[in-house]
Amino acid sequence: MNHFLRGCFFQVIVKPIVWLILGLNIRHRERLPSQGPAIIVANHNSHLDTMVLMTLFPSTLLSKIRPVAAADYFMRNRFLAWFSSRIIGIVPIRRNAGGDVSQVLAGALAALEQGDILLLFPEGSRGEPERLGRFKSGVAHLVTCYPELPIIPVFLHGLGKALPKGEALLVPFFCDVFVGEPYYWTGDRKTFMQGLTDKINALAAQGQFSTWT
Repeated sequence: MNHFLRGCFFQVIVKPIVWLILGLNIRHRERLPSQGPAIIVANHNSHLDTMVLMTLFPSTLLSKIRPVAAADYFMRNRFLAWFSSRIIGIVPIRRNAGGDVSQVLAGALAALEQGDILLLFPEGSRGEPERLGRFKSGVAHLVTCYPELPIIPVFLHGLGKALPKGEALLVPFFCDVFVGEPYYWTGDRKTFMQGLTDKINALAAQGQFSTWT
C-alpha cells in the first residue's frame, strides 16, 4: 500500500509541479546510478531539492531512493512522521544520539546495506539561496564503511528562488540540474571532503550563473 501511495503522490502531484510549473534543464542525467547502493550528494537551498532529485529517477526505482533528513524535523507530529517515512521514504538521522557517529548514521548505513540510493545534503540545513555552505563530514563516515561506493555530485540551481527557506509560496522559476561523474573514497577524510566540495563547485561553474542578491 505504501509503495502504491508513494507512486501516486509522485506521479500525480510532484512530477507535474516539477516539470510543468517549474521546468528543469538536466545535464548528464545518464550519470545517475541505475541501481544501489550509491549516494547522491547535492547542495541544499529548498524543500524542493529532494522532490526534484527523486523525479530524476524512473518510477521503477522510486522505492530505492531514500532521502536523508534530521529526524527531529519531521517527527513533530504523527501524520508528518508517517508521510515522511512511508510516502517520501526518508531515512532519519537522529542528531541527539550523542557523539557516536555510527548511531547517528545507523539508518543510512542500513539503507546502503540493503542496496538503496541515498540523497544526501552535506550542508545539513537549507542555506542562503544559491550560496554553497560548508559541507559536514557525515558522508565521509558512510564512505569509509563502503569505500567502493559511488558518490554522485549534483548541483541544483534555481530552487532557492522557487521556494527559499522560510517561504511557503512556490514561485515558478526555471531550474537547472548538473550531474557530475562518480566520485570515490580517497583514503583520507580531509582530501575526500575537499574533493567533493571542489566537484560541486565545478558543476556550479558550468552554468556560468550570475550572483543573485
